[in-house]
Amino acid sequence: MTASRIQLGAVVEPRELLNIRSERVRVPDRDRLVHLQFRRFAGCPVCNLHLRSFAQRNPEITAASIREVVIFHSSQQELISHVKNLPFDIIADPDKRLYAEFGVESAPRALLDPRAWLPILRGISQSLLAIAAAKEPFPPVNPAGGRFGLPADFLIAPDGTLRACNYGVHVYDQWSVDELLTIAERAVVSERNSPEVAK
Repeated sequence: MTASRIQLGAVVEPRELLNIRSERVRVPDRDRLVHLQFRRFAGCPVCNLHLRSFAQRNPEITAASIREVVIFHSSQQELISHVKNLPFDIIADPDKRLYAEFGVESAPRALLDPRAWLPILRGISQSLLAIAAAKEPFPPVNPAGGRFGLPADFLIAPDGTLRACNYGVHVYDQWSVDELLTIAERAVVSERNSPEVAK
């Protein structure tokens, strides 16, 4: 069954989420764009690969007035052991309520698409090195929510308008940092110059 996707220009209802440090996170943010990204499970090697690139360039992201909010379908306790050192808000959604609300799906193509295979190998290799160096724990054998989660990205304006989005077709089909910064700049310029929604 296909989940209902959110359309560009829709208004995301305000809500308060709790991050894994039990701090309140407002979405939308009154002062910044929110990059809401949906990942998979705690310890996912491909997610770790992707999020390391965001952590390394976090100063650029914050300088662009973007707040990173990352959702996982794992428990708070699992996430604390795997991603507690990331410099942005991590949200536990083990029941996948936010996934359902935003139309984020799971499908075997997440892992079966050939375009995902190289990132999967890179992610596994880096995770194995980190595990061997005792920098990361082993990922779960049977993760809650399964292994077939697809990524998704949403850029939400301070007024709640969805300015841009991407529903991934495989496990590594998401915005890079460069893409996020370009999309955010375009959205800001579009909002200043016209009431139309950024495409």
